[in-house]
Amino acid sequence: MDSRLLMTLAVKVEDTQKIGAVPHGTRVTAPVPSGTFEGPRLRGAVLPGGGDWTVLRSDGVLELDLRLTLATDDGALIYMTSFGLRHGPPEVLAALSRGERVDPAAYYFRTTPRFETAHPKYAFLNRLVAVATADRRAEGPTYTIFEVL
Repeated sequence: MDSRLLMTLAVKVEDTQKIGAVPHGTRVTAPVPSGTFEGPRLRGAVLPGGGDWTVLRSDGVLELDLRLTLATDDGALIYMTSFGLRHGPPEVLAALSRGERVDPAAYYFRTTPRFETAHPKYAFLNRLVAVATADRRAEGPTYTIFEVL
């Protein structure tokens, strides 16, 4: 399967909102007030109002449900959703939770972004499948998003 770089997306997260134990695990939400993205065919900023809705399952896997509005540098708006999973050795996950820098190869963090836009220049986003690898940093995750060809 071939792929090509679509963009690198770095998001900032604010203080989490700990909802607590829910039927499927422990729910935490993280507001996303800002960020940037850049790739060969688009670049711009993450608009305020997005967030990451997470559930830590009993098996130690974190499910992520990211929802953002992207604004390109030429004025187009793109709605992005992404479902993902993050897991790894307990000591690596503990280091991430303390905000420490961890080699992304030491844990699994993958997502499946989807896009919607009405802008003709970026309509190709409505018709592609994407996958991403991610790196959790203290200020927020960075996603390297690939278009599946």
